[in-house]
Amino acid sequence: MPRRPVTVEIPSLRPLDRRSGPVGHQLAQGLRNAIRNGELKPGEPLPSTRTLAAALGLARGTVMEAFDQLVAEGFLEARTGAGTRVSIALHDSLPLAGPDREGATVDPGEMRLPAAACQLAEAARSLAPLPPVPFAVAVPTGAVAPDGMWRRLGNKLRATGEGAPGGYGDPQGQMSLRRAIAEHVRKARAVKCDAGHVVITSGTQQGLYVAARLLVGEGDSVWAEDPGYPGLISILEGLGMGTRLSRVPVDAEGIDVEAGMRAAPQARAAFVTPSHHYPVGMPMSMARRTALLAWARRAGAWIVEDDYDSELRYAGHPFPSLQGLDPARVIYLGTFSKILYPSLRLGYAVVPDNLVQAFTGARALIDRHPPTAEQHVLATFMQEGHLEAHVRRIRAAYASRRQVLITAIDRWLGDRVTLQPSDQGMHIVAWLRKDASDITVAALAAAAGIAVRPTSPMYAGGGGRPGLVLGFGGFPEADIEAAVQKLGKVIPD
Repeated sequence: MPRRPVTVEIPSLRPLDRRSGPVGHQLAQGLRNAIRNGELKPGEPLPSTRTLAAALGLARGTVMEAFDQLVAEGFLEARTGAGTRVSIALHDSLPLAGPDREGATVDPGEMRLPAAACQLAEAARSLAPLPPVPFAVAVPTGAVAPDGMWRRLGNKLRATGEGAPGGYGDPQGQMSLRRAIAEHVRKARAVKCDAGHVVITSGTQQGLYVAARLLVGEGDSVWAEDPGYPGLISILEGLGMGTRLSRVPVDAEGIDVEAGMRAAPQARAAFVTPSHHYPVGMPMSMARRTALLAWARRAGAWIVEDDYDSELRYAGHPFPSLQGLDPARVIYLGTFSKILYPSLRLGYAVVPDNLVQAFTGARALIDRHPPTAEQHVLATFMQEGHLEAHVRRIRAAYASRRQVLITAIDRWLGDRVTLQPSDQGMHIVAWLRKDASDITVAALAAAAGIAVRPTSPMYAGGGGRPGLVLGFGGFPEADIEAAVQKLGKVIPD
């Protein structure tokens, strides 16, 4: 097989100026600098003298002279049949490369970061995924992963037709998928919308981020549940602009609207999880839903409804969406991460008429548009009825695993924990005794190969009720039983 010509980019090799002295000397100095600053690394091949001469507009002999000089100095080495490359012997003798080599005295590790950068670093730590072991949340494997139909549709649509690689897509999302979603949420969640109100996102996290940036302005107050989803709290705390965040307590009926009105009666927006509160797990009662909407109308406020785990209810019928009760005031967020798989990175926002363009514009600035091929696969999966069948299948699988977890906790943990009543979702909360440290228990569990999230850091101030979030969705029943036994060894009596 013929060898391919080697091309090495050398950005710091400035254009040569014959008025500044011999061009061969300039070329040799430029190559020295490229080696010293790390653009060319020990052992890396250089272009042939013919290629470099053509690129720089020089005689080949001039380039050969520069190479010979650098070989003599030990910067380059030349081997017959192998070309010229940076000397391997320089590996341990070159100083560390860096853009501040000339005159810089500040160690980058000591440079002060803005407050926003520190907040984002903390968000990265708090949102880092747990390893895929019991009891991590949202790990779809085995019986709850999408079936062979998903793969067959994907192969077909990516190879030909609309799912094949193409140009830029619509930042609002592919029309076929938006129509399928509008129909799905109308039937399943009593959402009032058409395809024009749907904006495809990369998941609920992106929907929360865009909604916060759109709705909350300088000096505005905003409500968030206490305890609440760390990803949302990080967004709201990072808004700046004098935003005042009010953490509103929740009880057995959901967010305490009266407490919210006492704390911030003129808040600009309220972010809630009415279908299945995260992390505690209860749905918002109809009385609280009515009170929340009444407050929003009086205050001229928006409501952002994260419809978390609404598809996974195991007893009775779920409450209809808040959006269906007041479509002009509620932004409705949903995702396919839990019912399909998180790495799909497709979710959606149902947005009132007067916010659609702004939401789409913000969406476009973040990452231009969602992945086109996956949108077509998901649209076809939904249109042909596969999603509904899949949800029925995983709901049965999750219900069985949930019962195994509850039974195992009763058997192995006894009165050391108290289970939070909940009849939906992919996790349950096991409350510890008030004097226990859930952070310590989580660390001990991790050392034993178990992944749990402590609840206390999810409260305002980080000192809330100690408990453990236990995900059960993606693990075989035997693994759940064994993991509960391990957990029993690290929870204090």
